[in-house]
Amino acid sequence: MATTIDFQLLAREVVNALGGAENIRSVVHCATRLRFALADSSRADLKKVQAVPGVLTVVYAGGQHQVVVGNDVPLAYNAVVALPGMGSKGGKETEAPASKSGKKNPLDAFVDIISSIFTPVLWALAGIALGKAFLSMSVQFGLLNQETTEYVVLNAAVDGLFTFLPLFLAVTAARRFRANEFIAMAVVAPLLHPDLVTLMSSKESLSFLGLPLTPMSYASSVIPAIASVWALSYLQRGLEKILPSALRNFMVPVLCVVIMVPLVLLTIGPLTMLLANAISQGLLAVFQAAPWLAGAILGGFWQVLVIFGLHWGLVPVMLNDIATVGYSTIMAPLLPAVLAQCAAVLAVAIRTKDAKRRKLAAPAAFSGFFAGVTEPIIYGVNLPLKVPFIIGCVSGAIGGAIVGIGGNAQDAFVFPSLLAFSASMTVGSVYTQIFASGLSIALAFIGTFIALPSVERKEALAAENQTELSDMAQAIETGGTVPVLLPVEGIVIPLEQVADPVFSGGTMGIGTAIQPSSNEFVAPVSGKVVSAPKSGHAFGIRTADGIEVLVHIGIDTVKLKGEHFSPQVHQGDEVTQGQPLATADLQAITEAGFDTTTILVVTNAAKFAAVRVPEPSGASAIRGEAGLLITL
Repeated sequence: MATTIDFQLLAREVVNALGGAENIRSVVHCATRLRFALADSSRADLKKVQAVPGVLTVVYAGGQHQVVVGNDVPLAYNAVVALPGMGSKGGKETEAPASKSGKKNPLDAFVDIISSIFTPVLWALAGIALGKAFLSMSVQFGLLNQETTEYVVLNAAVDGLFTFLPLFLAVTAARRFRANEFIAMAVVAPLLHPDLVTLMSSKESLSFLGLPLTPMSYASSVIPAIASVWALSYLQRGLEKILPSALRNFMVPVLCVVIMVPLVLLTIGPLTMLLANAISQGLLAVFQAAPWLAGAILGGFWQVLVIFGLHWGLVPVMLNDIATVGYSTIMAPLLPAVLAQCAAVLAVAIRTKDAKRRKLAAPAAFSGFFAGVTEPIIYGVNLPLKVPFIIGCVSGAIGGAIVGIGGNAQDAFVFPSLLAFSASMTVGSVYTQIFASGLSIALAFIGTFIALPSVERKEALAAENQTELSDMAQAIETGGTVPVLLPVEGIVIPLEQVADPVFSGGTMGIGTAIQPSSNEFVAPVSGKVVSAPKSGHAFGIRTADGIEVLVHIGIDTVKLKGEHFSPQVHQGDEVTQGQPLATADLQAITEAGFDTTTILVVTNAAKFAAVRVPEPSGASAIRGEAGLLITL
């Protein structure tokens, strides 16, 4: 029975033994090793690292502290970058590709960025949103008066996170974009400063250094904070490179703040407001020409506008309409839009097999239905899954079109929720509003309920292809000898002669080595490719018998980052013995200063009765000849 490795424990102890997260500048991984770059190598205790359960050995080479874990290194890497302070230090060149081309489509890339930024605050958003829901219900049912001190205090308690959300996102965005978290907060905090909020609420024309300053509220906004930190990350790194060390520590923060805050107020804010106003004017024109189409657009795209923070541009129009004509037609389609997303997440809460997702989806549905708070819904569940979000948008569009046809409007500015129907009773038919919202709820719930199993199966398959590594907790009961073929033609040499102590010392397992004479490398066994870094220099294959074989082309060739390698298989592929794995330009690799010696090892040799290296038929290895023999 194989020993189960606690990768969270391994990650914590390794990072601590290397001097803590603050001492680690970056971490990447190759086929078998975590590769750490440290700020101060003297703080690393290699004996402690070596003693961590799950660590095979640790070596210092090429300016890196290399922690050898074996084929399960992706799991160890994921645990390391999940630690506090480590998320921004993970390298990207060794991540598994999102597609055969290794590129993510724009939607996937956007969802990944948004999800990674919001994930750390999701539980806070979901939990506190419940408080907003209960407070809203208390007001609607007459249990609490909005004029009382109790309401003001409780509202501040449950609304503070949402009002100052940009400040929280500054921290998580800084981790994503590799900026200093405290400088990021210092850049975003002025956007919420009381004096600036008061200035931005002024109806007078504003300017800064002669440039026009566009009034805009940044409270609860999303995109300005994220975009600001993204731009900050480049500015910070640039300043750190050009400023002398004597000035760097205190000049970088002040220059970042002095440069970024005006830049945000003069660029990101106005651009956001300009786009929002354009959308607002366009919707008003569509409402006059074709109310059903405007209702469908608002119902279908309202949550998309929320994601980009563009919905704030419509709020002044809504308030102005209510103040001047007594009602807002723009607000009515928002009810089916919001309730559709709530219904979709409710279906996820009921249908999902993921216990963690259910724990988030259930309270998110409640707060959405009764308080109109959709941030936990969108960022925590529906958008990462994509399909529930799309179904919710389509369902909202259908409900919004019906509302537009019915000529419905709301006579009060209230958050769209189940408690908002009271604002739809004077203009149009409240029954049309109820029917449209109910239809959106039903369509979103049923559609998500039906589609979710397929979505989660694809998600599970993607996760399996990403890691492809699990503990082999099953003993092999069958006997016999399995040949492991040489992956390339060349000269066979003993593993002990390889110029890498991890391989030559047998840490990675029992095997052999070849000094290749051919550029073509093939699969030594049939099975599933469980490890295939984008660099194309190594391949881990697991057979149906549980044999785990590693083909490693060259020594330290991961540093080439894929240059001179052309992989022909990907992680998750099934391969047959002798099938091409990759081609490599050996001459170019040699000219780049790297040893091309190729290693063939059985990484879980201890599980089998014997693994032996047969006597080679001659000095030259013939591709297809048995390089190892395994007795099961």
